[in-house]
Amino acid sequence: MSRSVVLFIALTLPCALEGQTNSPASSPAPKKAEKKEKSSPKSSPDKAPSLLGPLSPKSNEPITTEIYADDAFFDSNKNQGIFSGHVKVADPRFTLQADKLTVYITKGENQGLEKAVAEGNVAVVRDRPDPNGGSPTRAVGRSDQATYIAATGDVEMRGTPRVQEGVNTHIATSPETVMVVNQKGQLTTRGPSRTEIRQEPKTDDQKDEKKGEKKNETKAAEPAKSSATP
Repeated sequence: MSRSVVLFIALTLPCALEGQTNSPASSPAPKKAEKKEKSSPKSSPDKAPSLLGPLSPKSNEPITTEIYADDAFFDSNKNQGIFSGHVKVADPRFTLQADKLTVYITKGENQGLEKAVAEGNVAVVRDRPDPNGGSPTRAVGRSDQATYIAATGDVEMRGTPRVQEGVNTHIATSPETVMVVNQKGQLTTRGPSRTEIRQEPKTDDQKDEKKGEKKNETKAAEPAKSSATP
């Protein structure tokens, strides 16, 4: 029978891995729940997430990442976790779906997330806030594989990647093309690609409004001409 696995990553993922591998009922469990409560304000609606990037420079509290999957395997010797089957990642900074996700943990005293590799029908979603205070713009990245590097905050998408932001789409035209999105949401493409920029046709109301503006401009200019006549 398949099961749903939830893993809380709070910059101390190795502890969570050991707790799941050796003793599910061990003492670290309450600490995970406590960290989840502390980090919950970060996912409030008034703070729009960014694609696998930091929420804010002043944030120094643990960030909680929830990973849902049908199956999970933890190897504390390799500092590795493998999730498979309907994988969903919920994070204040992004959301991700994939067929498989492999999480790598750094070794040493200060252990933390090194990188995460998503494979199979990968979809990464993030909302970029409008600097003018308007509605956020949603960006969706799709690829066969996506790798998140924790040290840089970059996301590398491989396997005919494509990124859609609003009505505009950026598509790789070669399976060898690599798209890299940094923690600021900036996109760099290495390899052949095509960009589609859509412009919606003007409605009748917009056309009538523009005509009205031109008429008002003409009327405003007429008195000036008559006054100049001797």
